[in-house]
Amino acid sequence: MSYHPLHRPVWNALNSGWKPLAEGDALALRIDPRYGPFAAAADGNPAARSALAALVPEQGELWIVEPDAQTPPAGTRLVREAMLAQMVAEEIPGDAPSWEPVVLTDDDATEMRALALMTKPGPFLPLTHRLGRFIGIKERGRLIAMAGERMRMPGFAEVSGVCTHPDHRGRGYAKGLMQIVARAMLERGEMPFLHAYAAHEATVALYETLGFRIRARMHMMVVARI
Repeated sequence: MSYHPLHRPVWNALNSGWKPLAEGDALALRIDPRYGPFAAAADGNPAARSALAALVPEQGELWIVEPDAQTPPAGTRLVREAMLAQMVAEEIPGDAPSWEPVVLTDDDATEMRALALMTKPGPFLPLTHRLGRFIGIKERGRLIAMAGERMRMPGFAEVSGVCTHPDHRGRGYAKGLMQIVARAMLERGEMPFLHAYAAHEATVALYETLGFRIRARMHMMVVARI
């Protein structure tokens, strides 16, 4: 079986699309912590695991996403872990939404982070919004929904940061924004992928209606210093 680029998405992103933001060395890498908490070791050897542990910030966490279950490297502790459904889409069916989103910029960064911290679609650090193109819906000048891009590697781009303010759910904003983001990826010749908590069956089912299918189950582990 040939090696799939999404088999180790964080490591491959850090060695391609995220390479300008990568910190570390050949044994272990993390993304600049202003952009996100993701990190990966080159392999499971003791030297690589030790290098990964050295990348854990004094105050903060590292998020590790791998195809196999992991144990915290020496000197770190497990904060939480979960199973993820890694999903991909070859096409995005359905009509385009009737509304037009706005392209979000640095001027929207404070609102974007506030919305993400409220709704918790995943880690959203001060510069996460610069990882790719983000679009959103505003009502009376206030951001109420958004979606964008996170990991990127040759031929693949990740849909991420999908969230809607609780007062504005049920209007199809998340679905419509995801359609627009994913179709733009396909038009660029990139396959859209995403990660969802496997236990959130309703969310996974929604993504399936958008044309995504489960490619693999991934293990997510969040660690911090002891």
